[in-house]
Amino acid sequence: MLNFLPGPVLFMLSLSLLIINTAVWGSLISIGGVVKLVMPAQGTRNALSTVMNRFMWAWACCNGGILFLIAKIEWDVEGLEGLDKNSWYLLISNHLSGFDIAAQTYVLRNHIPMLKFFLKKELIYVPIMGLGCWALDMPFMNRTSPAKLKKNPKLKGKDLATTRRACEKFKNMPTSIINYVEGSRFTRDKHQRQNSPYQHLLRPKAGGIAFTLSAMGEQFTNLLDMTIVYPDAPDDILFGVMNGKVSKIIVRINALPVPQVDPTRYFSESEYRVEFQRWLNQVWAEKDQQIDALLNTEQKLADNATSAKIS
Repeated sequence: MLNFLPGPVLFMLSLSLLIINTAVWGSLISIGGVVKLVMPAQGTRNALSTVMNRFMWAWACCNGGILFLIAKIEWDVEGLEGLDKNSWYLLISNHLSGFDIAAQTYVLRNHIPMLKFFLKKELIYVPIMGLGCWALDMPFMNRTSPAKLKKNPKLKGKDLATTRRACEKFKNMPTSIINYVEGSRFTRDKHQRQNSPYQHLLRPKAGGIAFTLSAMGEQFTNLLDMTIVYPDAPDDILFGVMNGKVSKIIVRINALPVPQVDPTRYFSESEYRVEFQRWLNQVWAEKDQQIDALLNTEQKLADNATSAKIS
């Protein structure tokens, strides 16, 4: 445990270790991607996918080791019971920091398949990153711009059909897809600009999760509603973690039934889209109340500890 070191020293140490960890496992995943690319047999590719996901698991474990080394963090996690690494999950979560994905993969690494993101197909051409994501079987999706659809209405529905074909490999491969439905990380400035009705959250966007459910909905075992809270973190959470200034991370996971989305109706009927958005807004309202209750409980504990010290 090195959290006795000065903040700047901890920051440089944690930054170096995180870069090394990502470089080592990212390089192995990319090399595996090259091998996978030249292997014609689907069985061999599937075996390589298993190895690549194990590399990502190792990356998550090493992140946890780095955290243990630089900070004394208490993990308060509930909701892991009943989760299964051989099932299929769609996970939605609030989004507070660039540190979220490291925390979430670490918490979930032994309970569900390694997390994957839907990515724009253009990202596959990004050197190293694109190959690594492909090696990890991240699903790449086509999204035709509204302008192109207006010029050529025949393209309507082809994006979904292409993405569905890309996701067929997941029918026999347990998979977890994560979607940050707020679209970006929470900041007070964004919160005010949106005039968000929630105290601790941005407005959720239904389009991404509806697209995912339209492409893969019948494959998912459950929808996992994940809430992450850093009760004593500074505004810059990642910087706070790397300086050893974060002492507790709270995670709550709620397994929900998978909502059914009729793609034909969703993409053609505004009333159907409004109804789905209303369901997501309700999920977000309950999440906001949960975050408020968790923060109030933490504040009471802190106040009681301060009173005990004074007395």
